[in-house]
Amino acid sequence: MSKKIAVLGSTGSIGRQALQVVDENPGNYKVVALAAGSNFRLLAEQIKTYKPLYAAVGTPRAMRGLKSLIDGENTEILVGTEGLVNLARLTGIDLILIAVTGINGLRPTLAAIENKIPVALANKETLVTAGSLVMSKARENKVPIIPVDSEHSAIYQCFEENNKTSVEKLILTASGGPFLHYTRDELEKVTPEQALQHPKWQMGVKITIDSAGMINKGLEIIEAHWLFDVPYEKIEVVVHPQSIIHSMVQYEDGAILAQMGLPDMRVPIQYALTYPRRQKNSFPRPDFHKIRELTFLEPDAQRFPGLRLAYEAGKTGGTMPTVYNAANEAAVDLFLNKKIKFSNISVLIEKVMTRHSPLNSFDIDEILAIDNWAREKAYGCV
Repeated sequence: MSKKIAVLGSTGSIGRQALQVVDENPGNYKVVALAAGSNFRLLAEQIKTYKPLYAAVGTPRAMRGLKSLIDGENTEILVGTEGLVNLARLTGIDLILIAVTGINGLRPTLAAIENKIPVALANKETLVTAGSLVMSKARENKVPIIPVDSEHSAIYQCFEENNKTSVEKLILTASGGPFLHYTRDELEKVTPEQALQHPKWQMGVKITIDSAGMINKGLEIIEAHWLFDVPYEKIEVVVHPQSIIHSMVQYEDGAILAQMGLPDMRVPIQYALTYPRRQKNSFPRPDFHKIRELTFLEPDAQRFPGLRLAYEAGKTGGTMPTVYNAANEAAVDLFLNKKIKFSNISVLIEKVMTRHSPLNSFDIDEILAIDNWAREKAYGCV
């Protein structure tokens, strides 16, 4: 029987690659719902190909554009954040992939958990902004959250639940991005065009900028803390430019389990879609006769202070990670629009964090309000 799936963020990088996974084994999946933001033209093509019963777009304008392109298709169109939430509340879905960007993933993730739909989570901001809330709801409803990030998927595959108390540390690998060997002076002159040229991974715009400054790894530190219930003192980052080892789990007996493969997001996406089984595909494999070296470096916290700020936000706890994430999203937007320098992204994040008095308990409305406050503060600093 085909697994019924919903793909939220189907026109983005992860969403498009998820549909490539579906194409690899078309009889194994039935795409019940798709969702996009403003790219209604690509969504229209996906609707014609996959024939979902439901689709959602970000705005009424996008909905009008979409309807004009899919005349004759038997797909019900929803709109806005409520549209995403309503997709997550559908009955009969076996798995929902949350691949929308930013805090937009929080409400549909919670709705899916309450609806007892297993979640394949590609949206790290959901756990960064409200990790305690999301994970407690997942435990309460006994809903699995399967990570799609390559690093967290790697740990998920190496994390032995029966040896959880024997974990010595989690080791998140980072490629180092395009500016690994740049000096501080060179980082001052980085352009958006340069920052979007990642040497290893094909990703969306925002995550590519985050990776260039290692902010993305900071977000992943906080995400790993919530996913695996491991204290921050046991989460380490190591730079691995070849991006062959995607992350590792070190146990107290000295054993280190690593998950390896080519830098291809379709592999962790497929693992999330097929979990707990594995499924054959035609994706490229590494040839170890051609891989000459695997190197590892300590990240430079002076040139990439976003890592330090992530640890500070995580250890402070409460709503501080919400502020870290929101200020970063605003800073990335400002950088892409050439309003601030690349090196000022982390400076702006730190400024907003210093102005926040975190709440230790909160609900979703308070999280969304603090998210909005942090963005306003970030834009106001400029």
